[in-house]
Amino acid sequence: MNHNPTQPSKLAIVTGGASGLGFAIAEKFVYNNIFTVIIGRDEEKLRKSKTALGDNCATISFDLGNLGHIPALVTEITNSYGPADILVNNAGINMKKEFEEVTDEEFQQIIHTNVTAVFALSREVARHMLAKQSGSIINISSMASQYGIPKVIAYTASKSAIEGMTRSMAVDLSPRGIRVNCVAPGFIATDMSAKALNGDQERKNRVLSRTPMGKMGIPADIAEAVYFLASDAASYITGTVLPVDGGNSIGF
Repeated sequence: MNHNPTQPSKLAIVTGGASGLGFAIAEKFVYNNIFTVIIGRDEEKLRKSKTALGDNCATISFDLGNLGHIPALVTEITNSYGPADILVNNAGINMKKEFEEVTDEEFQQIIHTNVTAVFALSREVARHMLAKQSGSIINISSMASQYGIPKVIAYTASKSAIEGMTRSMAVDLSPRGIRVNCVAPGFIATDMSAKALNGDQERKNRVLSRTPMGKMGIPADIAEAVYFLASDAASYITGTVLPVDGGNSIGF
């Protein structure tokens, strides 16, 4: 099960890496000779990703909502491939619903997946990074944390928490060699965003009209930013939230 340590330069873990932004990030890592472990729930998507990415990639089917099993998961990855150099917390869920109709359970479910699971996985991976006093953790936020977007209260709360956690983690971990940063994607053309926008021309026009660059991004735009923050080129950068959004967060 061990990969040849003389081949890849580093080891990365990418959650939600079998599709969308996560796949683009994994692809960028693999292309740059970083052995990448993709964690996801959909076995069919994981199989397709493995086929596309080849020998420099391993996939693990796992539901990050199972907090109690996360320590064993990280131990398994470490035993098989070595301690991670990079962790990208990309997995997340969203739900569009009128504010007053969101149940406590629905709110908790999104916080559980998008915040608590990110914390638990980061803690376990960081323990191994601390042992070697080096590592880079990159969280993925959203425009929802920059300004109000209708009908996504739980998602907005979760992504605002991610940005606060990024700063807190950076202060706790950076003195011991681990950099922690966050990328806040704007409107990126993925299957998920297509579902949200294609049937809603008004919403799509609004997105484009307040994006100074006048277009949506592509998954590779996010992958490039994540790769930069993970790399030694960003060795003096920690605790930042980098919007990759064509200017959307400052647009009017």
